[in-house]
Amino acid sequence: MAEVEFDEDEKSELIFQKVKNGTLKGVSVGYKIGIIEEVTQGKVSSDGRFVGPCEVARQWMPYEISIVSVPADATVGVGRKLEQQENIPQETLSYFEAQLQVNRNKK
Repeated sequence: MAEVEFDEDEKSELIFQKVKNGTLKGVSVGYKIGIIEEVTQGKVSSDGRFVGPCEVARQWMPYEISIVSVPADATVGVGRKLEQQENIPQETLSYFEAQLQVNRNKK
């Protein structure tokens, strides 16, 4: 989840209006991974959410977000909500902010 601000120039206002109208809703996020959990074939990740083989980013830091016309992952974008999944609590933004602070303190 992210809260973004647009510049106040003419080009930014044009993009903002397209986002507001729903005609532009793709999102690209740049991030740096700090810690990866490697889950081997048939094993379950430490939080029980994923079955291997896979890699799960356990510590990561976003550094850039952009509005784009064609996102690399079409399942993300403006207006997408965190969906309630079985055994996964619906967290608030303050939880994620706290986790980012914990990750910063581990460095």
